Amino acid sequence: EWEERKKMKVELTKKQYEKLIRLIYLGNRVINSFRLPDEQIEEYEELEQYLLSFAKEAGLGKYIVFDEESKEFFPTREFEEDPELNQYLEEYDAQIFWDELIHRLAWRDLVRVYGTAEIQKMTPRERFEKKLKFVEKYSKEFEKHGIEYLRL
Repeated sequence: EWEERKKMKVELTKKQYEKLIRLIYLGNRVINSFRLPDEQIEEYEELEQYLLSFAKEAGLGKYIVFDEESKEFFPTREFEEDPELNQYLEEYDAQIFWDELIHRLAWRDLVRVYGTAEIQKMTPRERFEKKLKFVEKYSKEFEKHGIEYLRL
């Protein structure tokens, strides 16, 4: 069994390391970007800091800098404005937006039609199938018209 304190050696090319810091940046952004500073999940922050600490040694100092005042590594503007990274973030945000909107509206409608008590009596499969009808309805609507006919 793997021991937490046991170290392992991983060898990466410069290109692989660059991809790794992109992954850690994107991953930590998904995990911590919406959290307040005192609510950050530290183990991911610490791992990101550890991995970013090798950037200069790997010849990627133009992407990651060390701030003496805070004693932390930060991505440079060039890194954060990378079109590829921003495309991934935009695609992720758009997908999450549509999925959440569709599933929340479908759940709302399911509750309106059947009521909470009736839904609690349903099997998971039955609940899924009934909700799926609403999901399909909203998926088709938003695919065809976007938010054009969405009213509050």
